[in-house]
Amino acid sequence: MSLPAFLVQATLISLSGVLSPGPITVTVVGRGSESPHAGALVAIGHGIVEFPLMVAVFLGVGQLLGLPYVKAGIAFAGGAFLLMMGVGMIRSFRQGKIESSKRGRAPVIAGIVLSLGSPYFLIWWATVGAALILRSVEFGVWGFVLFGLLHWLCDFVWSYFLSALSFRGGQFFGRRFQQAIFLVCGGLLLFFGVRLVIDGISGFIV
Repeated sequence: MSLPAFLVQATLISLSGVLSPGPITVTVVGRGSESPHAGALVAIGHGIVEFPLMVAVFLGVGQLLGLPYVKAGIAFAGGAFLLMMGVGMIRSFRQGKIESSKRGRAPVIAGIVLSLGSPYFLIWWATVGAALILRSVEFGVWGFVLFGLLHWLCDFVWSYFLSALSFRGGQFFGRRFQQAIFLVCGGLLLFFGVRLVIDGISGFIV
């Protein structure tokens, strides 16, 4: 297989994970009602975790992510953070106002914490991602670098698109639309948070 063919294959596999709805998608849509650039900032935070993780998986750390207690701890911590975010969004809805973040780094931090707290994201890199990394290094350092950049660009473009779409919807439909988005996203984050906390507790018990 040639390098271009591998990169196309890797991009399609990456998109299958990127397009799957999850806490990051929900957060991007919710924050997108405040700013069209929120998705880009969340993706940057995601990349701050993802690029070092790619290197770590390449060096063989990926097996550590598969340990039961490691997965349980990540799930519990990630679930707790999602519950906090969900409660915050619902509070904004109940107060009848949405406070736009004046600090640009807030979505970046959300991207970092959501990535670190997602066992599914880490396990993906320990399995599917690890296999792709091993294939990429067959083409040398540039194969690994190009794969990493293309994978992250999939996250970046999709997140930016979602936040821009959410922002335009807020401008067109008004403040009520933004509040509804916050309510729905807050509820979904609570749902994901409860699931992760339960998974984490179950992992420690078993």
